[in-house]
Amino acid sequence: MFSASDVKELRERTGAGMMDCKKALEASEGNMDKAIEWLRKNGMAKAEKKGSRIAAEGITSIKVDGNQAVILEVNSETDFVAKNAEFQSFVDKLTSVIFDNDIHTVEEALEFPVEDGKVSDMITAAIAKIGEKISFRRFEKLTKTDSQNFGFYSHMGGKIGTLVVLEGASEEIAKDVAMHVAAMRPAYLTSNDVPEDVLNREKDVMREQLIKEGKPEEKVEQILVGKVNKYYQDVCLVDQIFIKAEDKETVGKFVKANGGEILNMVRYEVGEGIEKKQENFAEEVMNQIKG
Repeated sequence: MFSASDVKELRERTGAGMMDCKKALEASEGNMDKAIEWLRKNGMAKAEKKGSRIAAEGITSIKVDGNQAVILEVNSETDFVAKNAEFQSFVDKLTSVIFDNDIHTVEEALEFPVEDGKVSDMITAAIAKIGEKISFRRFEKLTKTDSQNFGFYSHMGGKIGTLVVLEGASEEIAKDVAMHVAAMRPAYLTSNDVPEDVLNREKDVMREQLIKEGKPEEKVEQILVGKVNKYYQDVCLVDQIFIKAEDKETVGKFVKANGGEILNMVRYEVGEGIEKKQENFAEEVMNQIKG
């Protein structure tokens, strides 16, 4: 009567939960339009067709308690909704669900049972209530030992969220590092974390630039060593110059001087990597005039 791909399409078009989509398709004998109507009649009207919209705004959320921590990103379509108390309350509730339970992936999270069904149903209910597409994009859970410290920082009302783990040092030092991560956008913790293909691509660009600058061919590889080290200083946390340092001390050396070592870091910036819709209001007005 209907296939798994029909269920997937209905979920994408309505934002409704999997079981609700199955029920809707069963009730409508596999007719997609009737299934959407069934969902509308059952309180999903505002969620209809939100799935195709771009949700690139939103907030990050962090919860730290004892030796456990979680950081996540939830997206909305507009910054207005991201600042809405109802949306933020929903994100807080979702953060607690992820923090309190043994959940490892977003897919697992969406199917996880909560008071009124599943997390996916909770999201659908929020879409219906708030009136915008809401997307649970990503999360990461970190643990530490008693000898380690969490540092976390939320910037611009959650537009950027960072979480770090230090062996030793102190919570204050860890917080300073988390603030540095927010400001300086390191992509990797150490040079060993830079993927080989990424490094090779950077080297190819550097090599090409040096040749075009007229550097002697026999000198290129030698100059390249210094350029690669500069690249590490730009993208690796431990090699970056610490923003609070007065003597150009690196973050790694600063933490070490304070009896610690950086073990892990997570940095989420809302909407990074999502292609945002570009509004052309002048063109929109002209189209209306022509229409």
